[in-house]
Amino acid sequence: MALMDDNTTSASSASGGVGGGTVGVGNVAGALSALTSASANIKSAWDKSGASNVLASAQSNLPQGAQDTLAVAKSRIFNRQNLRSPAVFFGIGEEAPFYLERVPSLLTSRLQHNLSFFYLNYACVTALLFCLTLLISPTAIIGIGLLGMAWLALIRATSEGSIKVKGIIVTQKQATLAMSILSVIVLIWLLNHIFWMTIGTSGFLCGVHCLLRDASMHKDESDRVVMRGDLSLDEVADDDEAQFLNRAMGGGGASIGSMA
Repeated sequence: MALMDDNTTSASSASGGVGGGTVGVGNVAGALSALTSASANIKSAWDKSGASNVLASAQSNLPQGAQDTLAVAKSRIFNRQNLRSPAVFFGIGEEAPFYLERVPSLLTSRLQHNLSFFYLNYACVTALLFCLTLLISPTAIIGIGLLGMAWLALIRATSEGSIKVKGIIVTQKQATLAMSILSVIVLIWLLNHIFWMTIGTSGFLCGVHCLLRDASMHKDESDRVVMRGDLSLDEVADDDEAQFLNRAMGGGGASIGSMA
């Protein structure tokens, strides 16, 4: 009887562990689904509200010099070529990719170079940590989902261009502006602890990488000269040999003519 009780207890604990794992996977899947739905609703609301057109109009009203400066800054900062591969980021294949530099001047130079060289990778690490931290915060996920549903309800209510609230006619633009302000306040309240947790974690990890990663061998990548066209060494050798024979034959012919 004792053996049967032990077997029954083991089976029940195993089934409970499997059930707990299934519930955990279900919670993660539900969180991802809610987050995706909320982001899709907010994007749809943003597109239908015409806020992008307002931003584009505001940007077009800027002086041409300011527009050129913004365009150049955007192309340089968010250039995909500045996103380093994992092999370069972690120094895979290098002899000593991580070590602590003890000379202050060399350490300062390393920090400056790593910040300018890996800044886009550090931004991606921060964004990834933010998403992972958001997944373990059900309150924030539920709040974002409710906020997305509120945006969807606002879009449906103002589909005809305006809405009447207690006898006051509110246009779609005014309702969208008010909802945007409310969304910012709600997101700041919901994501406050997630933001600081992400900043602290990513700051520590990126700081350690920036301090220990020796990427000095990549400093001269901007000085590379891009070679275009095909270069055949056999053709060059053949041309040099032909020119040498032509000069030799020409010189020989001249010598024979002078002797005659």
